[in-house]
Amino acid sequence: MSYKFQKPSLFQALIPIIFLVIALFINVRIFGDAALDGSNQIILILSAGVASLVALKLGMKWNQIQNGIVKSISSAMASIIILLLIGSLAGTWLLSGIVPAMIYYGLQILNPTIFLFAACIVCSIVSLATGSSWTTAATVGIALIGIGKALGLHEGMIAGAVLSGAYFGDKMSPLSDTTNLAPAMAGTDLFTHIRYMAYTTVPSISIALILFLIIGFTTNSTEGIGQTEAILMAIDSKFNINGWLFLVPLMVIILIVKKMPAIPAILIGALLGGVFALIFQPDIVKEVSGWEGTSNEMTFVGIMKSLYGSISIVTGNEIVDELLSSGGMYGMLNTVWLIVSAMIFGGVMEASGLLMRIAEAVISKVKSTGSLVASTAATTIFFNGTASDQYLAIVVPGRMYADIYKKKKLAPENLSRTLEDSGTVTSVLFPWNTCGAYHSGVLGVATGSYFFYAFFNLISPIMTIAFAYFNIKIRKLTDKQEAEELEVA
Repeated sequence: MSYKFQKPSLFQALIPIIFLVIALFINVRIFGDAALDGSNQIILILSAGVASLVALKLGMKWNQIQNGIVKSISSAMASIIILLLIGSLAGTWLLSGIVPAMIYYGLQILNPTIFLFAACIVCSIVSLATGSSWTTAATVGIALIGIGKALGLHEGMIAGAVLSGAYFGDKMSPLSDTTNLAPAMAGTDLFTHIRYMAYTTVPSISIALILFLIIGFTTNSTEGIGQTEAILMAIDSKFNINGWLFLVPLMVIILIVKKMPAIPAILIGALLGGVFALIFQPDIVKEVSGWEGTSNEMTFVGIMKSLYGSISIVTGNEIVDELLSSGGMYGMLNTVWLIVSAMIFGGVMEASGLLMRIAEAVISKVKSTGSLVASTAATTIFFNGTASDQYLAIVVPGRMYADIYKKKKLAPENLSRTLEDSGTVTSVLFPWNTCGAYHSGVLGVATGSYFFYAFFNLISPIMTIAFAYFNIKIRKLTDKQEAEELEVA
């Protein structure tokens, strides 16, 4: 980057970062989980204001700062569209019975003789279906904690299995906001990110499952299964559960394998979900509409609500009822707001050269691909522990390191994978992080109690660093990609 104004010192470049970290720490201490409702976004915008003041002091003009903001937001527009469509997909897949079917069949693999192993798999399936570790923990996770305690297992072990599975699904699901956020920050697409992330994620979850199998191998009890049976009965009594429902996710998987772009693939998945809702769950479609009119009008309103707004399906089982809800497109607006706010901050930092100055200081210490990935992982964990928010642990390092990876001729999926392997999963390990506070509160298990049993969350950053140091599946930029990056720059 050529500077058209005074080049910032490292201290000047760090001023907005320091302000961001301190302000977020104070903000989360005061608001707690409610910090995700908008106050963190305001902090990001205020931090962008601090960065702008530094840039103006260095001689930058406001129109240059504004152009940087617009360019930054524009780069995230595809991800924003995908997020909105994912909200619709989640709604129609719930209404059609696809998500309930995944949960229904997933719970049936629960075997008391291998409880921790099975609990991790169940949570993986539910989290893959919903794209949310938070929802998984608050529903199936609570049930598994109760069953596990009845079996005499240590609550930290149970919570560790629940969170390992929940965060595996959260990472690998195209419905997850963080799984969309990471490639947006790194500059790659959603499905490339997921495919590339599988190289480190599958070994990590495999090791975790083996450890849970070893720990729980002697467990042999049938106590507490009644609660699981109640969940299965509630789902079965409400929905028409059958194997045909899996045709829709299978079709989406085929489209992904055929390398169809994410936006049309997800849109097709959402629309097919609506069609299957009409075929298999017509009564539920009318029920969620809340509309008084003709049968056709109720059907139309029910499908439309699942696409754009909040729907809840009542079964009479409190745990199941909490799981069977969706916010549609509307439910994604808070994440969209966060992305826009983050891109405003990142845009100012990038256009002013502040990010580049920090990057120069880091890259001067980086001698190999392994040390670069290790530095990225350490930075994301640092932000999880200081900024207390997993989104910021992805956003800020993502913006900081994107150009360094390009200079090292590393494909952007290396960065997006590292951001998720170390940012998304470690957020739950800090009791003052919004994720740690949420999960410990929902599950009723202290962070310190489950810390050493959250095997997947602990192994993931180690795995991604090991892959880098041993040069395993480290993708380089192709000549075409390099030319495209130069053209964009």
